[in-house]
Amino acid sequence: MFKTLKKIALLTSIAALSACGFHFQHGQLIPQELKTLTFESNDPYSDMSMAMRKQLQINNIKLVDANESIPVLRIDRIRTSDEVVSVFKQGREAEKMLMMQVDASVHLPKQNTYPISVKVNRTFFDNSRAALAKSAEKEVIWNDMREQAARQIISKMVALQHQVKTAK
Repeated sequence: MFKTLKKIALLTSIAALSACGFHFQHGQLIPQELKTLTFESNDPYSDMSMAMRKQLQINNIKLVDANESIPVLRIDRIRTSDEVVSVFKQGREAEKMLMMQVDASVHLPKQNTYPISVKVNRTFFDNSRAALAKSAEKEVIWNDMREQAARQIISKMVALQHQVKTAK
């Protein structure tokens, strides 16, 4: 009986911890004008473009070919950089701050172009003794940052609805 209660308590706590987090409900908050759009990028097969397409699909945004009556989401520029935040006693780099800034714009038909800019920062503990493992970990962090930037762009597209209504 005691083992069963332990198992139930363990399963309940795992379910409670894994069920937290805010996500849009499949794009329900996205304005109707932006449910169908054209996606443009300088490099359509870059990691950021692929992450953006994935987030657009998750939010039930239909991507179509360019048309005068369809809004256009364009990724204008992606800047990445890293800075040393702390060093070991020996003078080697210990921790880095990875930074990504994505500048995008949404052009609505017969209206203005609205700029969107997002910044994502992460810290990365760099141990030169495990260079291969840290290289793979760093790539995972960059991929996660791209996904987060794409989610932030979609969030700002939701906020764009207020600007569009006041501009009319």
